[in-house]
Amino acid sequence: MTTPDSPVLRVAGRPVGRYVTRPELPARLSPRPYLHPVTTLAGTAVTELGPADHIHHLGVGVAVPDVEGHNFWGGRTYVRDQGPTELDNHGAQRHHSFQLRDPDGFVEELRWVASGAELLRERRTVAATELTASAWALDFTFSLTNVTRDPLSIGSPATNGRPGAAYGGFFWRARKEQQAPDVFTADHEGEAAVHGTRADWVALSGTTWTLVFAGATERTRRDPWFVRADEYPGVGSSLALDTRLPIPPGETVVRRIVTVVADGRLPRLDVAALVRKAVSQ
Repeated sequence: MTTPDSPVLRVAGRPVGRYVTRPELPARLSPRPYLHPVTTLAGTAVTELGPADHIHHLGVGVAVPDVEGHNFWGGRTYVRDQGPTELDNHGAQRHHSFQLRDPDGFVEELRWVASGAELLRERRTVAATELTASAWALDFTFSLTNVTRDPLSIGSPATNGRPGAAYGGFFWRARKEQQAPDVFTADHEGEAAVHGTRADWVALSGTTWTLVFAGATERTRRDPWFVRADEYPGVGSSLALDTRLPIPPGETVVRRIVTVVADGRLPRLDVAALVRKAVSQ
């Protein structure tokens, strides 16, 4: 269930995504705003919401499994020397207001709350732009400010003892099909070769669609990519690979990811050209 306050993103007059601001979800799923469904210009859905394999995966958004011990990802928490554990430590991202709201995007303020206290204040800027007759770009920027009097840090299962699981940050749960999607960068191919790299872009290609993720700022380009294809299709940025990311009081962390959403299975040369166009806009 959602409230009526759910903007629809449009490109050239066509709806390509719905943004749900106040989802009615149980605390265990770390309630947060998300984009779903997101579609290609031809109408093919390229996101999933609450799939059976990971019910806490919510389309496109920002999800962090460890903010000073609080879970803003959903599901179980990875505990060192113990493994995935059910804890009563879930936080919520609460929509506060829109500073701007147009058919092709919005600027939003959110509050990250856990245990009755506000930890982070976020400004989220989302814009949809037409690239070609069969491709568009989702420009997604988020800024997280520590509003407490104490230092905060962002962690991941990897920083808590689970190698290869440095998820946390921007995350896109993609469409699951009978066969796993292809994954490639400009010079690597396959999940094992791409996961954890700091490539300029990562492409995920299904039967009739291609998603291409690019870090659009210098700081974002330093973040490794979290990539899954075989178990489930999903791509995100890793804010905390092997060390926690500190956010001192009053300081802000900013990241920008631009995603190309295209119909068809695109070759590398076409992907690279679309990324350059999308990031430069």
